[in-house]
Amino acid sequence: MKKNFLLLIILFAFCSVKAQNDTDANPYHKNNEIKLNLIAPLSGAAEVGFERYLNKKSSLGISAFFVYDNTKEKDMNYFISPYYRYYFGKKYASGFFVEGFGMFTSIDGKKIYAADNITFTEGKDVYDLALGAGLGWKLVTRKGFVFEANAAYGKLMFNANKTDHDQVVKLGLSIGYRF
Repeated sequence: MKKNFLLLIILFAFCSVKAQNDTDANPYHKNNEIKLNLIAPLSGAAEVGFERYLNKKSSLGISAFFVYDNTKEKDMNYFISPYYRYYFGKKYASGFFVEGFGMFTSIDGKKIYAADNITFTEGKDVYDLALGAGLGWKLVTRKGFVFEANAAYGKLMFNANKTDHDQVVKLGLSIGYRF
């Protein structure tokens, strides 16, 4: 009887330790986020993003940028960019952050100017990979709304000589929702 009672006390002790660990994880911390870049339409494009939080300090995400008005954005066609972010804020995945990103991009080819130096023909679209880094800041409300500002810079890796550009820039002022 004493052994059964002792076993029952040990079992309750392990259950209470497990329960205390579960309460440390805040149930209001949501791990997914979608967002829309508010600056992209100014250049005739749309950018959407998805981010998944690994823990309170880091996340993985992907963003996609598509040009719908070629009269405003004359060089970029689209990009798909996965990224990793590390957060320095005190709250769950918010505050100041740094990011490293990769990017698959489609950019217009080199412009070949005629003798009058005014008219040109454009080479075919160039597909390339870019690597870069950036920084930003994120604010998250209690209701789950997200406001983010970020800037990032990267270099084309393989086909920079086939286009007029050898670098990429990502700028964002985004609004989103964490779920």
